[in-house]
Amino acid sequence: MIARTLYEEDHEMFRDSVRKWVAAEVTPHVETWRENGQVSREVWKSAGAQGFLCMYADEKYGGAGIDDFRYDMILIEEMAMAGASSGFAASLHNRVVGPYLHKFGTDDQRDRFMAGCVSGETPLAIALTEPGTGSDLAGMKTRAEDKGDHWLINGQKTYISNGQIANLIVVAAKTDPDKSHAVGLFLVPGDTPGFQRGKKLRKMGGHGQDTSELFFDNVKVPKENVLGDPTGGFKVMMNNLAEERIISAVGSLSAAERSFQITLQYIKERTAFGKPIGLFQNSRFKMSHLRTRLDATWAFLDHCALQHVNGKLTSELAAEIKLFASETQAETVDECVQLHGGAGYMDEYEIAKQYVDARVTRIFAGSSEIMKEIIGRGLGLDDRKRNH
Repeated sequence: MIARTLYEEDHEMFRDSVRKWVAAEVTPHVETWRENGQVSREVWKSAGAQGFLCMYADEKYGGAGIDDFRYDMILIEEMAMAGASSGFAASLHNRVVGPYLHKFGTDDQRDRFMAGCVSGETPLAIALTEPGTGSDLAGMKTRAEDKGDHWLINGQKTYISNGQIANLIVVAAKTDPDKSHAVGLFLVPGDTPGFQRGKKLRKMGGHGQDTSELFFDNVKVPKENVLGDPTGGFKVMMNNLAEERIISAVGSLSAAERSFQITLQYIKERTAFGKPIGLFQNSRFKMSHLRTRLDATWAFLDHCALQHVNGKLTSELAAEIKLFASETQAETVDECVQLHGGAGYMDEYEIAKQYVDARVTRIFAGSSEIMKEIIGRGLGLDDRKRNH
């Protein structure tokens, strides 16, 4: 693996503590979580006790007050390198949903909710996607009506990660039916009357991660639970998408690296025709190609991460690394299954789990097709600006 210069001494000390925690608190439970379709609440509290959740939060909420994306990168990398997807969505909690409260919430909102986010008592989810809309957030049908002293939400969301376990959900809803981008963001605690969780959705992979439909039937949300301007949520969501996409890239590439490493070990030990299968030219050439592509992607990822840390990551560059890392993962895991032969199709082998878990990474956080649209528009190839 290519030498990386992104991390400093403090980061590597943090990595050591994360690695020990993952070995003790995550790895032994992965199969149970996959069987149950969700992680335990205990692992959230354990991560909180270690200081791994919402590290950017103010010290008065129990946080470290350090907003350095590289610490969360390490958490993602070590979770992925420990084995097939555990389903513990710390990155979703920390870097996708948490920043809405941290950056755009009021002091009162942070005072009420942030300590629970840091401790793990309040796992987070964000409810954007709806049946029939997918990446088209402007087409959402969930509505929030201004009733004077509160908002009333009605609608349905789907494919919501942490949907079963979340104690606080950031819900996006249209606040002006005549304006496609008039969207509000609302903080909805999990015990709010009128809010219901559907059953856990059955998925091809990612079996340790709970994914749900959410239903809102005349859900009353007090005015003090609105995040910012009740018509300005769309701009807030767009602001956080670049980080969400580099998070996805870190997860994809770390899982790809894990797939490569377990396959390298397998082909050194598995024999055919009197010698390890890794010694056949096809195996050597395949692994050489994958090692080269992985190293190139690591270098690209670390460049993008440094740009992000310095506040210079553009939406186009975030789309590029998300696209490239997920495609690298797809190629890597497919070749690694092939190199395992028949064993690669057996669920008892980790590579089979890696294969099914990998497929969604070219879809979530913006599909590969959406990434290409963003990159193309950045090149000035924007069909929306054509004169008809």
